[in-house]
Order: sequence, then structure tokens, then C-alpha cells
Amino acid sequence: MSSTRNNQERLGNTDVEASNHQEQTKQEEPNQPQTLNFSVPTEFVDLPSRGLFYPAGHVLHGVESLEIRHMTAKEEDILTSQSLIRKGKAIDRMLQSVLINKNVQVKDLLIGDKNALTVAARVTGYGADYITKVTCPACSTEQQFDFDLADPAMTGASFDRESINEHLDGVEMTEANTFLVELPKSNHTVELKMLTGADEERLSKFQNQKDKSGKSQTSTVLTDTLKSIITAVSGIKDRKQINQFVDTMPAMDSRYLRGVYQKLIPNIDMTQRFSCNTCDHEQDLEVPVTTDFFWPQQ
Repeated sequence: MSSTRNNQERLGNTDVEASNHQEQTKQEEPNQPQTLNFSVPTEFVDLPSRGLFYPAGHVLHGVESLEIRHMTAKEEDILTSQSLIRKGKAIDRMLQSVLINKNVQVKDLLIGDKNALTVAARVTGYGADYITKVTCPACSTEQQFDFDLADPAMTGASFDRESINEHLDGVEMTEANTFLVELPKSNHTVELKMLTGADEERLSKFQNQKDKSGKSQTSTVLTDTLKSIITAVSGIKDRKQINQFVDTMPAMDSRYLRGVYQKLIPNIDMTQRFSCNTCDHEQDLEVPVTTDFFWPQQ
């Protein structure tokens, strides 16, 4: 019995000694390095189109808002890439980077929805204050003006098909999300589509090519845009005939069609009240998207 008790005492002492050794080892171990845990905030951006004008099966069909990450240094790298700037792809690449849903492609966005995301991304990165140079329409004085980019109003036909057909005379929305518009002068009925980011990029490239070639002495932006938004004339979808029609379209029809398109296209209102600090002239001006927009001097 004595032997058993002595063994138990020795075992007990061993446990105590082991426990003390482990505690001492823990105290001698260096502190574990701290890790930075930072989650980039996100926010939802309301789409002017409310997803109404994307075809069935499109990833944005019926989608009223998109989630984006706040801009980070990674996006600043994209925006300052000289290669992307020269190609005109910097802003599109930045938007693609901040989109949470990677199934959404910037080139497929309607222009108004892309504009809403662009302004929202700019606000997350640099704030709502946008200070840039403007020229007074009255006295031609160039001056700094501070535009407020917070919560721009929605414009355009952001309502359902029945409401569009009811509220816009001579305009009918089709099941394919295009629009039939009867022209006042020629009496032709033209079918319109809304431009996407891909259409905008193609038009820009086409105009740049014309400018570099030097063959065109006059701007064709107006007719090129009309050719892009018109998908049919009185049921005729042949592209060559459509282009010929646009080139000979009566000015009254052209002006009317552009006015209807501006009423239809869902977008954000980029006009703000300007007050000249030299001549006190006041006028609503469209917010100029200059190099200060994503490359502020401050």
C-alpha cells in the first residue's frame, strides 16, 4: 500500500510539474502577430431603368438595383492606367471591378443605368462634392464651380409598358422592349431601341476613326446615333435602307425623334443650377464630366 501511495504521489507531482512547465512555455511564447480584418463596404444603387427595358432572360431583367463595392486603391490603379485611358476603357474597367454580381457586364448596361453606377462609384471614392472648371454662358468667364453629386434625380420612362403607351402620344412599347414612334413629317413609323454601353463604345470608336482619317470635315454624331437607335423603318429592318433613310430624314422628323428618345431613355438628371460669380448669371447646366470627375486635383 505504501508503494502504491508513493507512486500516486509521484504521479501527482509529475502532473503538477507538467502543468507548471506548460504555463511557463505559454508565457515565454512570443505574441501572435495581429491580422488586419477590413471589409470593403458596399451599397445598392437604384437603376433608372428599374430593369424594365432588358429582355426576358437577361441578368438585369426586372432588377431594380445593383450592389457595388466602394472604390479602393485597386480601382485608382485602374483609373490611372495610361493604357486603359488611351483606349477609353478605364471607367468601364473600374465599374466592372466594383460590381458585386460578376454576371453583369458593363457593356450590356443601358446608358442611364451605367451613368447611375458611374456617379455612385465616384461618390464612394471621392465624395459628392465635384469641383471643376466651367465657362459662364453669359460672360464667358472660366471659373471653379462645386457640383453636388449626391442623390441625382431619375428621368425618363421609368414606368410600365401600359403607362408608356398611355402617356406618350404616338409612342408604343413592344413586347421586345423597343418603341414604335410615328414621325410627324414623313409619317413613317420607326422602331427604336435603347443604347447600351457597347453601342456607346462602338459610336465613339467610329467617330475617332473618322477624325483620324481626316475624310470627314463635319461631325456625324447625330446621324450615327440615329442609325444606332433605329432598328426598323415601317417594318423594314434592312440596315442599308435604314441608314439611307436617316441620311435623308426631314429635319422635323429628326428633331422630333431625338426629343421622344430623350423622354423615353431612363437616366439620371445631371443638370444643376449654376450661378456666375462674375456677372451673377444663373442657368441650369449639365454637370461636365471632365478629367476632374475621376481624377480630382485635390
